[in-house]
Amino acid sequence: MPFKTIIAIIQSAEDTDRVLDCAIPLAARFEGHVIGVHAEPLPVAYASTIGFPDTEFLQATADMNKERSKKLEGLFRGRLEAAGQSFEWRGLESFSGDSALSGISSARCADLVVAAQRNPDADSDTSTDIDTLLYDAGRPVLVVPHAGPSLSSYNRILIAWNGSREAARAAFDALPFIIEAEQVEILVIDPPEDLEADADAGGAEIATALARHGANVAVAMEESDGRAVDDVIQDRVGAIGADLLVMGAYSHSWLRELLFGGITRTVLQSMPVATFMSR
Repeated sequence: MPFKTIIAIIQSAEDTDRVLDCAIPLAARFEGHVIGVHAEPLPVAYASTIGFPDTEFLQATADMNKERSKKLEGLFRGRLEAAGQSFEWRGLESFSGDSALSGISSARCADLVVAAQRNPDADSDTSTDIDTLLYDAGRPVLVVPHAGPSLSSYNRILIAWNGSREAARAAFDALPFIIEAEQVEILVIDPPEDLEADADAGGAEIATALARHGANVAVAMEESDGRAVDDVIQDRVGAIGADLLVMGAYSHSWLRELLFGGITRTVLQSMPVATFMSR
C-alpha cells in the first residue's frame, strides 16, 4: 500500500528540514499529501505579587508562542509550495506543547508518520514524545536520525525479527520500502534451537512471504553472547551498510520498557540510520 497521507511532526526549526527532507520526496514518489503538525504549549497562569493572574506575562507568552508557530508554518509552507506538493498545516495548542502527543489523533488517520529522533544535545523543549506516539497512534512511524543524511529511499534494509506481532506488523507496513530495496536482511538474534518447529521466530516464513512481493530477502542469525540486543542490531546495521532499520515497537509491555529500559527506547535515542517502527 503506498503512503498517501503522511504526517510530518514539526516540533522546532531544528528538525523541520530533516523531517521535510524525508517527507516531501516520499509524498512526491507516492503522490501523497503531507500534513504538518505543530503544537505550542498553552500559557501557564502565574500569580502577580498581589495574588492575581499576571495577564502581561500570559499575553507575552501567548504572543511568543504564536510567533514561533507562525515561523514554523512559514518554513513548512515554503518547502511544500516550492516542491509543488499537496499539503496542509495543523497548528495546535496543548498543555504539553508536544507536537507528537498532540498529533496522535491526526496520525491515526495517516499511512505514515515522519518524526525526528531526539537530539541529545538539543534543549528538552525541542524534543517530542515519540514513545507515546508509537504506543498510542496505531500507525507506523519513520524516525529520521538527528545526524547524518535524511533519506527517503533505502537500498539496504535490515529487519529485526523475533516472530512477534509487532515485528510482523512493522515488516508488512514497510512493504513499500522493502520491495524497492536492493537488499533486505532478516536479522534473527538468538534463534530457537529447533528452527523447523519454530519457523516464525526463525525468520524463514517472513522471508518467503516478503519474497513473494518481489523483495530480495536473506536471513541472518546471530547469537548475542551476552551483548544487549540493541547493540547487536546496531552492529549489524553498520556491518551490512543498512540505511533503514525496520522493527516492531514495544514487543514487551510498556511498563516493563519504562522500568527496565528496552530496545525501542534505545533505538529512538541512538540509532544512526532511519528507523521504521510499528506496534
